[in-house]
Amino acid sequence: MAPILYGIPNCDTVKKARVWLGEQGVAYEFHDYKKAGVERAMLERWVAEHGWEVVLNRAGTTFKKLADADKADLDADKAIALMLDQPSMIKRPVLDLGERRIVGFKPEIYAAALTR
Repeated sequence: MAPILYGIPNCDTVKKARVWLGEQGVAYEFHDYKKAGVERAMLERWVAEHGWEVVLNRAGTTFKKLADADKADLDADKAIALMLDQPSMIKRPVLDLGERRIVGFKPEIYAAALTR
């Protein structure tokens, strides 16, 4: 199974990950979750694996523009609901390697994971 890279094509970090994967000759599938969506079950798996604090992108403008009430009392269920409503709040990219996922992009982490 080829890895699946989840993200948004115009995100700078996603672009860097795609360029890096291409330069390394890694075949992958790209899933644009702004166009193709994201399933609740998938987000629940990512949150179970990494924690909602990692998967929810609180540094992005979409999150920062939320009303204070929406940002208050965050927990896994509320974070998943926010990400389902606005996929831009999902930390990008998420690289699904089948047996595990990598959230974010750091070339050294991708290299270590893909050379196993």
